[in-house]
Amino acid sequence: MQDTGSHEADQLAEFERRYSRRGLLIRYAKGRVRNFGNRQIMTFSGGLALTLSEGPETGAIVVLVALFGELVDCLFLSRLPQFLETGHNLRKMLFLSSITALVQSLTIAVCVLLAWFGEFSGYSPLFTIAFVAGAAINAGLVLPFHPAAGAVRLTVYALVTLSIFAFDVLAAKRVDSVFLMDASGTAMLAFMVALFLMFVNSGFNAHRRTTLRLMEQGRDLVRHQKEAHQLSLVARNANDSVIVSDATGRIVWTNEAFTRITGFLAEEARGKLPGELLNGPETDLTISDSIAAAITAGKNFRGEILNVTKHGQPIWMDVNMVPIVDEDGNVEMTVAVERDITLGKSHEQELAAAREAAEDGARAKADFLATMSHEIRTPMNGVVGMAELLSGTALTEEQNEYVETIKSSAAALLAIINDVLDLSRLDAHKMEIHPVDFDLLACLSDTVRLIRPQANSKGLRLSLETLTEVPEIVHADDGRLRQILINLLGNAVKFTEHGNVCLRLSVEEAAIGHTAVIEVEDTGIGIPAEKIEHIFERFSQAEANTTRTYGGTGLGLAISRELVGLMGGKLTVESTLGEGSCFSLRLPLGPPAQSNGPGRQMKIADDVLAQLDGRIVLVADDNKINRLLIAKFLADLPVQLEFACDGRQVVEKAKSLDPDIVFMDMSMPHLSGIEATRLIRESGSTRLPIVALTANAYDSDRKACLDAGMNDFLSKPVGRSELISCLLEHLVHRTDPATVHRTA
Repeated sequence: MQDTGSHEADQLAEFERRYSRRGLLIRYAKGRVRNFGNRQIMTFSGGLALTLSEGPETGAIVVLVALFGELVDCLFLSRLPQFLETGHNLRKMLFLSSITALVQSLTIAVCVLLAWFGEFSGYSPLFTIAFVAGAAINAGLVLPFHPAAGAVRLTVYALVTLSIFAFDVLAAKRVDSVFLMDASGTAMLAFMVALFLMFVNSGFNAHRRTTLRLMEQGRDLVRHQKEAHQLSLVARNANDSVIVSDATGRIVWTNEAFTRITGFLAEEARGKLPGELLNGPETDLTISDSIAAAITAGKNFRGEILNVTKHGQPIWMDVNMVPIVDEDGNVEMTVAVERDITLGKSHEQELAAAREAAEDGARAKADFLATMSHEIRTPMNGVVGMAELLSGTALTEEQNEYVETIKSSAAALLAIINDVLDLSRLDAHKMEIHPVDFDLLACLSDTVRLIRPQANSKGLRLSLETLTEVPEIVHADDGRLRQILINLLGNAVKFTEHGNVCLRLSVEEAAIGHTAVIEVEDTGIGIPAEKIEHIFERFSQAEANTTRTYGGTGLGLAISRELVGLMGGKLTVESTLGEGSCFSLRLPLGPPAQSNGPGRQMKIADDVLAQLDGRIVLVADDNKINRLLIAKFLADLPVQLEFACDGRQVVEKAKSLDPDIVFMDMSMPHLSGIEATRLIRESGSTRLPIVALTANAYDSDRKACLDAGMNDFLSKPVGRSELISCLLEHLVHRTDPATVHRTA
């Protein structure tokens, strides 16, 4: 098939070459040279006739003159192809060959004149006219090949004929009947010669057009055959099933893949509707109907359908169906390419099952962490609270050391719990950022003040430096920023044995708000260069013995970087082993959302205590230790403390006591804190402040409490100052009963 196509292309190229101006000129030259002998038969025949009628001299002269013209023409034409091959100009060759044609036609004209004006010419003009007509026919035959040469010859022959008759008229000075008969016969002969030449030339052009059309059709036929053959090979050898159906949707042809996938032979499928063969009990008939409707409407269809094989095995097929329409838009046939996607569907189902299992695992992990957080925080609340109360009593130096050890150990355990919970929130994408207006410099100063006891205990100098002017109020999540800084400063102090730790702050102008650049630099142990890129990974520390020496889980920096990312910032580190490290935090700060600044600092003063006098504080908690702690924390305040041990009891006391505030645990017998809050709100106590006091520390728990109607949220273990601050906020400083959303 490929050889045939190449042959057709070669034939077309050869045709174009032969019928080009160059090709026609070469064919003209070769034809003139090849037929030189045939033309001389007429020359010698004429010469012989003139020898017999006019004498040998006249005959010889005619032959020599004619041969001279022929030789001039043919000698040049014989070398013309060589001239063209060597690069001679085509237009010049056409001109020169026209000149040789002129020379040759003029020699014929001389012969004609000799014959006409001979001794016996007046008695036999037919010979002369026939000789001219033959020469004209010969000249006309080459018109398609060399129009200029042919036109030159015909012009010369026409002029010589006219000259002969004009001379006769002038010589005789009259026009008799014989002259008229000769002139009429000559005109008729010229007309017939002209008709013959027109027929020959039109035939040549028609042959040329027909040949070209046939060759082009042959080329197109070969191309179509090649395409059809290729399509046939593709369809037969495709991995996908190919089904060709007629206008009614019945199968007329299938490929081998159809048999391999479905088990049906082509003979079994022919004449059947695809649904008759392939639809099974689990096939979605709406999809099958959509395919039938598409066939009827002559529209494309793309979709997935569950079929069955000949042996009843279910297979998923991806169907791509295209109608083939005629010139009037009527459907002639439909081609459907169907791919077996059963394996892909199986993988998809496995992935869905794996995803569901992973989600179940994540939910189970979250539930476990929530439960563990609650169960650990509840006794931790007692440990921390009792240690705080114990530190306020008269203790010996040794006893005070024991108490401080209990407090620091509890704080370390609480930090680990918080890290694990934060990690769980980040993994579940439930960590929320709560930006508020706050004093940036005050936030950093408070953080330094919090870490300074640790630094002093190791003899380290901890300082805060401001390198630029700092705006008084900014907008960001101060709680998360404080958490990040505590982690960075805590690590700096932990891993520095001597020297200093410095917290630097500079603020840059931004398109909206500012950008804080915060650096924590220490003179500690530093980080090896090969460990820097891993320092922010979870459970990662610079050296294996670091955990044994300094403690910690290796989660703090990972959590800090993810928190910084949630806040739109970037956390990086530079370090030299043995010389120290510098952690750099770039954090966007929005403009203040309110112009009145952050919330006022709450201090217990005499006037505040007076406002608390006689206020009823209802505490709902089923844990005896927690109730004891709250009683001790609030013992110095002039409030009336009431306790409820379960959810049902707190609802009853909220009605009977009409308290000023309720601290509500979430997990209690009979009724949960959320259920109890809803009942209290439904009873009409809409302005009563209810504060969640629970070991459940997730943002989802906070949201559930606020959605149930609580006003605030405190997470256990809670300190005395935090508890009293919350109490003052709702009983003294609160000017609007609207819900307070705390983020601390």
